[in-house]
Amino acid sequence: MNSINLPDFQTMYQALVNKDASFEGVFIVGVKTTGICCRPTCNARNPKTENVEFFTDVKQALSFGYRPCKVCHPLNPFGEKPEWLKKLLKEVADNPSIKFKDQDLRERGVDPVRVRRWFKKNHGMTFQAYTRAIRINRAFGLIKHQEKKLDDRNSVIETAFDSGYESLSGFNQAFKKLTGQSPTQSKNTQVITVTRILTPLGPMFAGATEKGICLLEFTDRRMLETQIKRLTKLLNAQFIPGEHPWFNLLNDELVAYFKGELKQFSVPLDYPGTEFQRKVWGALQTIPFGQTRSYQHQSESIGNPKAVRAVAKANGDNRISIIIPCHRVIGKNGKLTGYGGGLWRKQRLLELESGQAVFQ
Repeated sequence: MNSINLPDFQTMYQALVNKDASFEGVFIVGVKTTGICCRPTCNARNPKTENVEFFTDVKQALSFGYRPCKVCHPLNPFGEKPEWLKKLLKEVADNPSIKFKDQDLRERGVDPVRVRRWFKKNHGMTFQAYTRAIRINRAFGLIKHQEKKLDDRNSVIETAFDSGYESLSGFNQAFKKLTGQSPTQSKNTQVITVTRILTPLGPMFAGATEKGICLLEFTDRRMLETQIKRLTKLLNAQFIPGEHPWFNLLNDELVAYFKGELKQFSVPLDYPGTEFQRKVWGALQTIPFGQTRSYQHQSESIGNPKAVRAVAKANGDNRISIIIPCHRVIGKNGKLTGYGGGLWRKQRLLELESGQAVFQ
């Protein structure tokens, strides 16, 4: 079963052999000899070419009679937190000031090495560094919004002990290492709280300020690091992992969107940029769900019909994928053009919005 929406057979088979994570969300493989369907990164032994067929998603594979693999769990979103980790993360969320040593993890029946590997792979830091970041994120907010009757030193001392630190010097050192500033200097800046959100098309990196979502990009986008640097400068902010009220709404709306149940997002946005960029991004949000526009049309809609290239560049600088729908802009000839998340994702999003696909 090969679809016109899939890469060629040899490309997909080679991705399967290489366990290439960049193809997660692109295809699902069905193994004829076992009747099992797997994701591209499955660690099971590679089948022969004559024994495989490829599908656009697991739902399609199941409709052809395949059963989901018990090794790679294709029904679960790629990058989903494993069951053995969820209880530990809930404990951190419920009590951000808690500190974990390796022995504490063992007492909870969790292998410290396993935890360390998962966090290094998914967050680029150890579990202990992640929990420190959570504490500093919370402390940053407490200091910034501390009652005015407290002077800077008293607010820092109070926050340090509330955050689980036993000494002010230890708190100051950890705070400055993560944010680049001392606690008393932090009132002049803000935090961009960041997290990973899972979607059927792969994990996304989300950032939120007090105003709203300021970043939503697929984690494998090449421009992601550049966008983070730009936001750091534009908002005079520091990126710190943590929980944020906007993330709950964002996650709920993304789930509904991919199920085909949501056409208009309500989560607030924060998208600083030039006057021209903001005008282009505003025009993108007027493209109706299920419809597309050309770059020429977008230029005309902002009253600048000759700015086609500038509009295309501003589209490429969009930092909030899906919600600011730059994927709805296509070439004048009707063909798909560049998309930061990959053309295959752009095609899947348009298929979803036209009713040709639903992700469950």
